Amino acid sequence: MRSLPSLLIGCAAGFSGDRVDAAGPVVDTLIARLGGVPANGRAFLIFETLAERTLALAQLRKRADAQAGYEPLLEDMLGPVLARCLAHGIRIVSNFGAANPEGAARHILRMAARLGLRKPRIAVVKGDDVSGAQHAGMLAEYLGEQYDPSSIVSANAYLGSEQIRDALDHGAEIVVCGRVADPSLTVGPAMSYFGWQADDWDRIGRATMAGHLLECGAQVCGGYYADPGYKDVPGLEQVGFPVAEIDEDGHCIIGKSDGTGGLVDEATVIEQLLYEVHDPAGYLTPDVVADISQAEVRRVADNQVRLTGVRGHPRPAAYKVNVCLEGGWLAEGEISYAGPRAEARARLAAEVVCKRLADLRIRTDLIGRVSIFGDDAGRLLAGAPAGDGEDVRLRLAAHAVTRQDAMRLTREVTALYCCGPAGGGGVRTTLTPRLDMVSCLLPRDLVRAGFEMVDADV
Repeated sequence: MRSLPSLLIGCAAGFSGDRVDAAGPVVDTLIARLGGVPANGRAFLIFETLAERTLALAQLRKRADAQAGYEPLLEDMLGPVLARCLAHGIRIVSNFGAANPEGAARHILRMAARLGLRKPRIAVVKGDDVSGAQHAGMLAEYLGEQYDPSSIVSANAYLGSEQIRDALDHGAEIVVCGRVADPSLTVGPAMSYFGWQADDWDRIGRATMAGHLLECGAQVCGGYYADPGYKDVPGLEQVGFPVAEIDEDGHCIIGKSDGTGGLVDEATVIEQLLYEVHDPAGYLTPDVVADISQAEVRRVADNQVRLTGVRGHPRPAAYKVNVCLEGGWLAEGEISYAGPRAEARARLAAEVVCKRLADLRIRTDLIGRVSIFGDDAGRLLAGAPAGDGEDVRLRLAAHAVTRQDAMRLTREVTALYCCGPAGGGGVRTTLTPRLDMVSCLLPRDLVRAGFEMVDADV
């Protein structure tokens, strides 16, 4: 039987807030590799925009505005490339639906109409949200004493690739998801294009790791990798985003968008391959348990690396569910001291605030002196000999249950202007609602997942 051409998948976002100009070069690269031939299901653009707490923040936005709750940069990310994707048959798959996939789909339809484009066929994947009242008993059973319905902000199961595959098989040109496992954004298109069965474990395992290389955007292309003099990356200011070619057995060649900076070599691929992997022989996803213990990476051309040797084992019997809970407030305040004895004045300022708010557990950082490697109890800072730095930034932070209590710290830091040591300036304060997160496993048959085509007029 004649082999299908390789599947082409480019990733244009690795988190919510990623660069909005990344998609253009990725789409140009996909079009070039199609060679003027219609895509026919062969080319995909993915955006991965959901970190662990991003969806909870989206849920909070949706509480304030029922029309919100999806990726706030959706238009900036997708608008510049939507016309070219539709014209060349490049399908789009993303989790930028967050807490409101239907809202994101309607936004895309409005965008297309505003740009004078034809109406795209859009599907939304549903079923990941398990925060509703109908799921309360289920969450209570599986979370146990951690379950507190009054503080739940979001509860979402990590769905797999099946609903994405089904939507694509149904003719969707754009698939909008909420919470799905990041690699599933790649596995779904691969299953649809190649016609793999859901238990083709080795192929799905390989596609999963291709998706894992793609999912963090520029990371595999030198972003979050560069270390001058040790791991040099050219043109980091124009770092490219990844493009993968996946063959019918799931093996992939990972590269980057044409004409961009950055670097794809064995080292960048190995770093990303191991990123967030707890067990190289058993990387758990909703689609498969991937095994990279015998994987090999090999440079095949400039900025082109081939991944082989990945195996797959039967998928887990349960979905992972992340539950985000209201976690009180984080108060932060900063002030700078400069000139002779600046560090001594900064330490005195911290002492003043800590004595006035003795009932709060306050973290103290002297940025550039003791901060990243400091401890919440302040032991490292207390034991560090006083320095003679003449440019010191003091940061104070505390957790409080209520916003009002958290404001006590920000007010005290502001008061250091006139009530603290000499020469303080540049006060900045913030109050941030905190989120706690717990996880549980839910049997698959308790999660009702599917997809719907969005045909509503907008």
